[in-house]
Amino acid sequence: MSKRNTQAAKTAARERLRQERERQAKRDKVKRQAVVAVSIVGVLAIAGGISYAVVQGNQPSKWEKAADAKVVAPANTSGKDGTTVVVGESKTDNTVHLYEDPRCPACASFEQNIGETVHKGMEDGDYKLSFTIGTFLDGNLSGEGSKNALSALGAALNVGSEAFLDYKTALFSAEYHPEESTDEFAKDDYLIKVANTVDALKNNKKFQDAVEKGTYDAWAMRMSKSFDSAEGVQSTPTIKINDKVIENPGSVDQWQTALKDAGVTK
Repeated sequence: MSKRNTQAAKTAARERLRQERERQAKRDKVKRQAVVAVSIVGVLAIAGGISYAVVQGNQPSKWEKAADAKVVAPANTSGKDGTTVVVGESKTDNTVHLYEDPRCPACASFEQNIGETVHKGMEDGDYKLSFTIGTFLDGNLSGEGSKNALSALGAALNVGSEAFLDYKTALFSAEYHPEESTDEFAKDDYLIKVANTVDALKNNKKFQDAVEKGTYDAWAMRMSKSFDSAEGVQSTPTIKINDKVIENPGSVDQWQTALKDAGVTK
């Protein structure tokens, strides 16, 4: 009796141990499955995130879209896509053509030193002023300030030629022209702040809406393309008098000499 009881107890113990092992094995299996499931979800999430990032990275930028968009040309322009900008009503054939980039410090220096004299010659009828504006410094320095400022200049030109000239003067002024390495012109609110110093643009809602909505972004890209293909333009500012590139003048006297040498006389 005693032996049978002992044997039965051992058998029962072994059975309980077997059952416990089976239960533990099931628990381990469930745990492994859960870990695998979580890992798969994590991998899929990472893959999805990478895929999203790749897709987003392949999306065209605002300016790439603008390059292919339909052009809304500002008033007071002519030629293909409105990329010909001529100011002045001189009856002569004399034309002073300026090639500039809004972020260019040398352009700002030129404007600050002799811009007023250049404008006066146009107003006096000595010549017309023509402008081709590029945005190559955005590529050289990174950013989008040149493109954004050019679009804003288009909005000013749509208001009037005088507003365009005054706004360009303000953007190139010592007070508002940023360091070449900064990208202040990429900010619409900064461009509007500068515009508020110009009588024709101060609190001008139509101008401000055009800046904020990028109405002339496509025009800016076409103008920039026109600059890139301009003959004889290797840097900014480049100045042509009657289609001939001149050495950049550093003073009013040098400017007057350049005009005289080009045959631009009253």
